[in-house]
Amino acid sequence: MFFDRMESGRASISDAVYVEVITGLHGTTMPTILAAACQAMVGAITTYETGDMATAALAVAGVVVAIVRLFEIVAFRRRLACPPQLAPAEAARWERRYIAGTVVTALVLGVFAARSIVLGDALCSVMAIGIGFGFGAGVVARLALRPVAALLDLVAIASPAAIVIFMQPDLRHIGLGLLILMYVVASFEMVRLSFNASISQMTLKRQFEQLSRIDPMTGVSNRSVLATDLPPMLATGMVAVHTLDLDRFKEANDRFGHPVGDALLKQVAGRLKVLTAADDLVVRMGGDEFVLVQRMAADAEAMAQRIVQSISAPYEVDGQVIELGVSVGVAVAPDDGRTAEALLSRSDKALYRAKQERGGYVLARDLRTPDIRASGKPLVGGLAA
Repeated sequence: MFFDRMESGRASISDAVYVEVITGLHGTTMPTILAAACQAMVGAITTYETGDMATAALAVAGVVVAIVRLFEIVAFRRRLACPPQLAPAEAARWERRYIAGTVVTALVLGVFAARSIVLGDALCSVMAIGIGFGFGAGVVARLALRPVAALLDLVAIASPAAIVIFMQPDLRHIGLGLLILMYVVASFEMVRLSFNASISQMTLKRQFEQLSRIDPMTGVSNRSVLATDLPPMLATGMVAVHTLDLDRFKEANDRFGHPVGDALLKQVAGRLKVLTAADDLVVRMGGDEFVLVQRMAADAEAMAQRIVQSISAPYEVDGQVIELGVSVGVAVAPDDGRTAEALLSRSDKALYRAKQERGGYVLARDLRTPDIRASGKPLVGGLAA
């Protein structure tokens, strides 16, 4: 049941949050350094007191693993500082490396604690087991969002000591073994609770983020989305920005009332969504103004024609047939601009010209062609409003 919950929880984490989680795992080197330092210190003391070279070898192994993990963390940070941004598939590879490092560290610490118990030095055993408990606490804190990795770490660190302890079936060893097992169970319960709480918070955060991007009237995106989504779209290549302004909407709104006006805006938004592909963007800027961002912009003019034809078709609201017009300004990247600000500015200028011509569409490229007006060719295409 819980592992099913963990799988569904991971699926509910967005790619951006997942990359953030993996970045957080590599966010500090201090736990790795402290674990290695503690193991080296306890290993040196135990070796000095008992002369056991196996303990010395385990201490050296712990330090070597820590050094390898530190190099891995530094490599991740360097990768993060270089473009392009970390993709989920690449983040998954870094996650597997990180988890492999923590499991090996946990196993070395577990065997280290087990060896100290075999040696029979009480103080050395307490110190070695204490390192394991401290590492387990860090696992609970750092790996709550990767619960399978947390479970592997907790089992790896506890199993060697528990096996050795239960091989000595006197009351004191049985009590110590039970304490270690209860510690593992309690730690994993904390991981479970932290995981469920974190997933719930992330789900709520994602829902609020989505709501903050939606225009409540029409259900399409609001203008804030342009600032976040348009620049990445421009980075992919040719993009067309169609800026729309409804004609005669104010007259219809004044004549039939605001509820009818609201219904018209919803229908306009619905028609625009029908025209778009899955990776296009429809934005209500406010009032009766919309922006349609077309990712595959090779047919930008054909899209402008479809917009004019669709939006200019009659609407029926509460038994009333209402006709609107639309003016469209079209700017295409990279020819009309390489930034979101430039494209929106030039599509606005093209929209202004279309409104002067009483509807239809105007391409921004036509405004910068000096011989068009002299040649008598029309600037405005599509249907007049």
